[in-house]
Amino acid sequence: MAVSRLRSYSGPAVLSFGFRPFFLLGSLYAALSILLWLPMYAGELVAHSAFVPVDWHIHEMLFGYLPAIVTGFLLTAIPNWTGRLPVRGPPLLALVVLWLAGRAAVFFSADIGWQAAAVIDGAFLIAVAASAAREIVAGRNNWRNLKVLLPLAVLAGANGAFHIEAHLQGTSDISRRLGMAAAIMLISLIGGRIIPSFTRNWLVRENPGRLPAPFDRFDIASLAISAVALGAWSFAPDNSVSGMLMAVAALCQAWRLSRWAGERTLRDPLVLILHLAYAFVPVGLALVSASIFFPDAVPAAAGLHALGTGAVGAMTLAVMTRATLGHTGRALKAGTGASSIFVAVLLAGSLKILAAFVPSGAVIDIAGAAWVAAFSGFILVYGNALMTPKAR
Repeated sequence: MAVSRLRSYSGPAVLSFGFRPFFLLGSLYAALSILLWLPMYAGELVAHSAFVPVDWHIHEMLFGYLPAIVTGFLLTAIPNWTGRLPVRGPPLLALVVLWLAGRAAVFFSADIGWQAAAVIDGAFLIAVAASAAREIVAGRNNWRNLKVLLPLAVLAGANGAFHIEAHLQGTSDISRRLGMAAAIMLISLIGGRIIPSFTRNWLVRENPGRLPAPFDRFDIASLAISAVALGAWSFAPDNSVSGMLMAVAALCQAWRLSRWAGERTLRDPLVLILHLAYAFVPVGLALVSASIFFPDAVPAAAGLHALGTGAVGAMTLAVMTRATLGHTGRALKAGTGASSIFVAVLLAGSLKILAAFVPSGAVIDIAGAAWVAAFSGFILVYGNALMTPKAR
């Protein structure tokens, strides 16, 4: 019954699954926002946003780009978890329009007022969380998947706090770290589920031998420690206890990654990129810890860029690429185009970390260019697949 109803969908292909419009528009916005940010950073472009330029940049990466990709992933994964039909057609279009309205509202918030912008922008994540919760609950026998909604709810709360802090203080503070914490926990939860699974599938087929360790109590402990550490850092970023917790979380995440046999996937860029992207998580946590104990030697921005540009940027691009191939009927193979965008996003993350230690307009510009190349490259390589019916 569900299969026949799925095949009976006759609307635009781009609205047949959540990943299609949100991966397409999200990647476009990832490239466009940096093209706008670079002249803002140089003082050559002034936005109509109530946010100061650096806050606009942080907000649109954490609460603009990231929610689009998370939404595309969830709306595509949840039907597999529940056996229910996907959100598609007019309801999906409504979510897309709401996301676009949020981007416009934030950019023109100085004109429409920060309160109106906060309401319009905040409505998207609330709508996505409500839609995801409804579908998971309706599926009944997949209650364990509700845990993914917790970091999504934290992200939504941090978004609202971001608007309030920026208005009352002139710039964001706790909310930007809380948003990053939610992003890293989403990566830890989802990455911890898909990376070992996809790695195991490939190794069984292509390179028999050691396999990823199954999810166990160590993973649960790592997630718990990471959540506590990120929470402490969000509210007490200069406290030595936060620094110690972040160091322990970095070690746990590094050990967790080492258990997934990533070194055995060198022949498949589509699997390898998942491990390389996740590696930015322990690196970022370690840099944050180091910046607390050695602020004169390790800039705070280094950890933020490792977690943001590195972990969030590379992991979302890796997931978008794999999901697009799998759900549009293409072979799960990384061609020259996919390999090129993977190199570009890894370069962007690495250079942004370097720029924190060696402030240089040239390094920042090259990092920005690499980021734009990665996400505009994704559109060039996979845009047609996202907009056309599934290949048979």
